[in-house]
Amino acid sequence: MEPLLDRLPADFWTVPYAGARHPGAAAVTERPGLAAGANCQLFAYGVLGHFGLVPPPLRSSELWDDTEATVRVPVPEPLDLLLFNGSADAYGAHVGVWAGDDAVLHLCAEVGRPAVWSLADFAGRTRYRVLLGAKRVTG
Repeated sequence: MEPLLDRLPADFWTVPYAGARHPGAAAVTERPGLAAGANCQLFAYGVLGHFGLVPPPLRSSELWDDTEATVRVPVPEPLDLLLFNGSADAYGAHVGVWAGDDAVLHLCAEVGRPAVWSLADFAGRTRYRVLLGAKRVTG
Protein backbone atom coordinates (compact mmCIF):
# COMPACT_ATOMS: atom_id res chain seq x y z
CA MET A 1 0.00 0.00 0.00
CA GLU A 2 0.97 3.58 -0.52
CA PRO A 3 2.40 5.56 2.39
CA LEU A 4 -0.58 7.94 2.26
CA LEU A 5 -2.98 5.01 2.59
CA ASP A 6 -0.96 3.56 5.45
CA ARG A 7 -1.40 6.80 7.39
CA LEU A 8 -5.20 6.67 7.37
CA PRO A 9 -6.80 5.53 10.63
CA ALA A 10 -8.66 2.23 10.49
CA ASP A 11 -12.08 3.90 10.80
CA PHE A 12 -11.66 5.50 7.36
CA TRP A 13 -11.71 2.01 5.79
CA THR A 14 -15.12 1.17 7.28
CA VAL A 15 -17.09 4.27 6.22
CA PRO A 16 -20.31 3.08 4.56
CA TYR A 17 -21.52 4.62 1.32
CA ALA A 18 -24.52 6.90 1.96
CA GLY A 19 -25.49 8.92 -1.11
CA ALA A 20 -27.64 11.37 0.86
CA ARG A 21 -24.65 12.38 3.02
CA HIS A 22 -22.99 14.92 0.75
CA PRO A 23 -21.43 18.34 1.33
CA GLY A 24 -24.14 20.77 2.41
CA ALA A 25 -26.72 18.10 3.26
CA ALA A 26 -28.83 18.62 6.37
CA ALA A 27 -27.91 15.12 7.55
CA VAL A 28 -24.23 16.12 7.55
CA THR A 29 -24.95 19.39 9.38
CA GLU A 30 -26.90 17.48 12.02
CA ARG A 31 -24.32 14.72 12.34
CA PRO A 32 -20.91 15.79 10.99
CA GLY A 33 -18.13 13.38 10.24
CA LEU A 34 -17.97 10.10 8.37
CA ALA A 35 -19.21 7.60 10.95
CA ALA A 36 -22.81 7.76 9.67
CA GLY A 37 -21.63 7.30 6.09
CA ALA A 38 -20.70 9.54 3.19
CA ASN A 39 -20.94 10.01 -0.52
CA CYS A 40 -17.75 10.19 -2.58
CA GLN A 41 -17.21 13.91 -2.06
CA LEU A 42 -17.76 13.93 1.68
CA PHE A 43 -15.44 10.94 2.03
CA ALA A 44 -12.71 12.53 -0.12
CA TYR A 45 -12.98 15.79 1.81
CA GLY A 46 -12.74 13.82 5.06
CA VAL A 47 -9.53 12.17 3.87
CA LEU A 48 -8.06 15.53 2.92
CA GLY A 49 -9.16 16.96 6.28
CA HIS A 50 -7.26 14.20 8.07
CA PHE A 51 -4.12 15.47 6.35
CA GLY A 52 -4.81 19.12 7.18
CA LEU A 53 -6.42 20.21 3.91
CA VAL A 54 -9.85 21.80 4.14
CA PRO A 55 -11.66 22.09 0.82
CA PRO A 56 -14.89 24.06 0.75
CA PRO A 57 -18.06 21.90 0.77
CA LEU A 58 -18.51 21.97 -3.00
CA ARG A 59 -20.44 19.49 -5.11
CA SER A 60 -18.71 18.02 -8.19
CA SER A 61 -19.45 20.67 -10.80
CA GLU A 62 -18.81 23.47 -8.30
CA LEU A 63 -15.50 21.83 -7.38
CA TRP A 64 -14.51 21.50 -11.03
CA ASP A 65 -15.31 25.17 -11.70
CA ASP A 66 -13.76 26.49 -8.47
CA THR A 67 -10.66 28.70 -8.76
CA GLU A 68 -10.57 30.16 -5.24
CA ALA A 69 -9.73 27.13 -3.07
CA THR A 70 -8.57 24.68 -5.75
CA VAL A 71 -6.65 24.65 -9.01
CA ARG A 72 -6.68 22.21 -11.90
CA VAL A 73 -3.40 20.35 -12.26
CA PRO A 74 -2.17 18.41 -15.29
CA VAL A 75 -0.40 15.71 -13.26
CA PRO A 76 -1.86 14.62 -9.92
CA GLU A 77 0.12 14.40 -6.71
CA PRO A 78 -0.96 12.58 -3.54
CA LEU A 79 -4.03 14.25 -1.98
CA ASP A 80 -5.21 15.77 -5.25
CA LEU A 81 -8.87 15.17 -6.06
CA LEU A 82 -9.72 13.30 -9.27
CA LEU A 83 -13.12 13.66 -10.94
CA PHE A 84 -14.64 10.88 -13.05
CA ASN A 85 -17.90 10.64 -14.96
CA GLY A 86 -19.55 8.83 -17.85
CA SER A 87 -19.12 11.97 -19.96
CA ALA A 88 -17.01 15.13 -19.91
CA ASP A 89 -19.71 16.86 -17.82
CA ALA A 90 -18.64 17.66 -14.25
CA TYR A 91 -22.22 17.62 -12.96
CA GLY A 92 -22.60 14.55 -10.75
CA ALA A 93 -18.98 13.52 -11.24
CA HIS A 94 -17.44 10.97 -8.90
CA VAL A 95 -14.61 12.25 -6.68
CA GLY A 96 -11.61 10.27 -5.46
CA VAL A 97 -8.26 11.03 -3.83
CA TRP A 98 -5.04 10.37 -5.71
CA ALA A 99 -2.80 8.24 -3.48
CA GLY A 100 0.09 7.96 -5.95
CA ASP A 101 1.35 5.14 -8.16
CA ASP A 102 -1.91 4.73 -10.09
CA ALA A 103 -3.97 4.42 -6.91
CA VAL A 104 -7.20 6.32 -6.30
CA LEU A 105 -8.91 6.06 -2.90
CA HIS A 106 -12.66 6.55 -3.20
CA LEU A 107 -16.06 5.58 -1.86
CA CYS A 108 -18.76 4.43 -4.26
CA ALA A 109 -22.14 2.71 -4.10
CA GLU A 110 -20.84 -0.19 -6.22
CA VAL A 111 -18.44 -1.31 -3.47
CA GLY A 112 -20.17 0.22 -0.45
CA ARG A 113 -16.93 0.82 1.48
CA PRO A 114 -13.73 2.71 0.63
CA ALA A 115 -11.71 1.12 -2.15
CA VAL A 116 -8.48 1.74 -4.03
CA TRP A 117 -8.74 1.48 -7.81
CA SER A 118 -6.33 2.12 -10.64
CA LEU A 119 -7.16 4.52 -13.45
CA ALA A 120 -7.83 1.45 -15.62
CA ASP A 121 -10.43 0.26 -13.08
CA PHE A 122 -12.30 3.54 -13.53
CA ALA A 123 -11.92 3.53 -17.31
CA GLY A 124 -13.42 0.05 -17.43
CA ARG A 125 -16.71 1.21 -15.94
CA THR A 126 -19.19 3.16 -18.03
CA ARG A 127 -20.16 5.56 -15.26
CA TYR A 128 -16.49 6.47 -14.53
CA ARG A 129 -14.85 6.04 -17.93
CA VAL A 130 -14.02 9.76 -18.38
CA LEU A 131 -11.34 11.28 -16.17
CA LEU A 132 -12.23 14.96 -16.16
CA GLY A 133 -8.99 15.84 -14.43
CA ALA A 134 -7.35 16.61 -11.10
CA LYS A 135 -7.89 19.42 -8.64
CA ARG A 136 -5.48 20.49 -5.91
CA VAL A 137 -6.71 22.18 -2.75
CA THR A 138 -4.78 25.42 -2.30
CA GLY A 139 -6.61 27.26 0.45
